[in-house]
Amino acid sequence: MTSLHADEAFLGHYQLSHDPFAPRVPGFKFFPAQRKPVLGQLHHLARYSQLLLVVTGPQGSGKTLLRQALVASTNKQSVQSVVVSARGAGDAAGVLRQVAQALNVAQAEIGAILAQVVQLALTGQEVYLLVDDAEQLDESALEALLALAAGAPEGRPHVFLFGESSLIADLDQLSTEEERFHVIELQPYTEEETREYLAQRLEGAGQGIELFSADQISDIHESSDGWPGNINQVARDAMIEAMIASRSAVKRPSMGFNMPKKHVLAISAVVVVAVAAAWLMPGRSKAPTTGAPANEQAQLPLGQTPTANGNPAVEFAGSSQPMPLPLVGQSQPVMRGPLAEAAGGISEGDDGVPVEGSSAVPPTVTTIAPPSGVAAGPTPTPAARPTPAPTQVASAKPVPAAKPVEKPLAAKPAAAAKPAEKPVTVAKAAGGSWYAGQAPGNYVVQILGTSSEATAQNFVKEQGGEYRYFKKVLNGKPLYVITYGNFSSRDAAVSAIKSLPAKVQAGKPWPRTVASVQQELATTR
Repeated sequence: MTSLHADEAFLGHYQLSHDPFAPRVPGFKFFPAQRKPVLGQLHHLARYSQLLLVVTGPQGSGKTLLRQALVASTNKQSVQSVVVSARGAGDAAGVLRQVAQALNVAQAEIGAILAQVVQLALTGQEVYLLVDDAEQLDESALEALLALAAGAPEGRPHVFLFGESSLIADLDQLSTEEERFHVIELQPYTEEETREYLAQRLEGAGQGIELFSADQISDIHESSDGWPGNINQVARDAMIEAMIASRSAVKRPSMGFNMPKKHVLAISAVVVVAVAAAWLMPGRSKAPTTGAPANEQAQLPLGQTPTANGNPAVEFAGSSQPMPLPLVGQSQPVMRGPLAEAAGGISEGDDGVPVEGSSAVPPTVTTIAPPSGVAAGPTPTPAARPTPAPTQVASAKPVPAAKPVEKPLAAKPAAAAKPAEKPVTVAKAAGGSWYAGQAPGNYVVQILGTSSEATAQNFVKEQGGEYRYFKKVLNGKPLYVITYGNFSSRDAAVSAIKSLPAKVQAGKPWPRTVASVQQELATTR
């Protein structure tokens, strides 16, 4: 299933107008909890503080959304906002070039830029300089931005840096003697704020918070550590897992129960006619001649095989439900296609292999032949004829005449015996043992979760290295969570994410504590 079809199935299953947890959603509303006070503080400091302002938080903490809200909430007539990205242009030359271009300054130099800021101040306009991904700025770029923030006596731009906490240490090295910047650290949501955030997102897509139970909301909050970016990812994964589980749990309709009554009656009539014809055949009472058992076997209705006393015996190893029966000597293929279509939904067996226990799997039928060396006895008289039972045999094949018992062959030497096959080695699963032995305060990077252990094993095999997985239970179903590495701090885990392969980063991996994994393992046990 392509990602497009998967998105369509996700939206259709929950009847959503759009993906509520996508980075950009229609009609997005700024969630005020833990962020509105910071927004007000930034406006206040921009007016009264002479320092460079720094907003820090881990990946997925909402820094970019806060920067967008700051720009949107300014008075466009009195404030000119210049947004700069440090991604790919983290040196002084790259940053100054972006600022000069936005302010229509010919020379990308600090003096020329400050002169333009002073000219704008004379016309009643202030300049807000906002830098995204500021943790990627090098020392020269930070020095240039500190110089711009200091400004000139006649005017100065208000400089805002939005980045991860590693940015603070770099600024400290450049401001050893005087205070040159002010830091605001974003805080994660509480569990109640997480619930309100989920409700706002779902309501924007046409649904409500009732899609999640209280336990699910608690799990989402704990797994995401309360950071909005992580909440989006974990909540979407939980909804997809619940969708797959609900569709897999739909039972496929039974072939026997869905058969129309008139078809059952017609088949029963055919069975009765065939049995009557077998009993009324001329020459039944004569003693059998050579090869008679095979001929009589070919005439038995529905492929039944005579036992030692001539009575047909059939052992059923499959379902006892009625199924369409072929006539003698004819075979009917199992109609797998229509059954799969009638079942509907998405299941593990949709790749063409019927799910065990479903009506698409034909029942096993074992026919018992006479013991070796014993000839079939004479056919019983009509007075003693038993009532034949309906069978589920697909076709009737003649059984050859019994062969005499052969002497067993001499035992072959032990060396000639076929050696036992070695068990297939599966991917290394860290399980609970590895995680239990790690420090709770350490961090791992969660890569993805899947309901198939084989998928987790194949992923770990393919990537190798520091990839592991453990088993948890989500909504009563097993979930196999793949993690990467073992880091002493969140910053180290975040840095490691940037070095992961592009296809792994595409899944939006995120850091989490080993303690949270250990708690999930304890709950699972």
